[in-house]
Amino acid sequence: MSEQEDNQVTHHMSYTQAVERLDKILERIEGGEADIDELSGLVDEAAQLLELCREKIAHAEMQVKTVTQRLETEHTVGGEEEGDSEEKTSEVPF
Repeated sequence: MSEQEDNQVTHHMSYTQAVERLDKILERIEGGEADIDELSGLVDEAAQLLELCREKIAHAEMQVKTVTQRLETEHTVGGEEEGDSEEKTSEVPF
């Protein structure tokens, strides 16, 4: 598999898949199972997986922030505060 194909496979992984693969790589390296020829490729793959995980976390943070801001804006613009509605209904209309 070429480096470009590796990149495409890596970028199509879910966050969970990437973390699981990182765990397997770490086990191989720490367990001394990877020979010196394989080590370089494993370290490169791990670096790509780490970058992918960071991108996915950053993307998720942006989505949460966007949704939170939208909900806050809708709450502020679209309606009254909970306490405000009770106060207005208890007022005498004249």
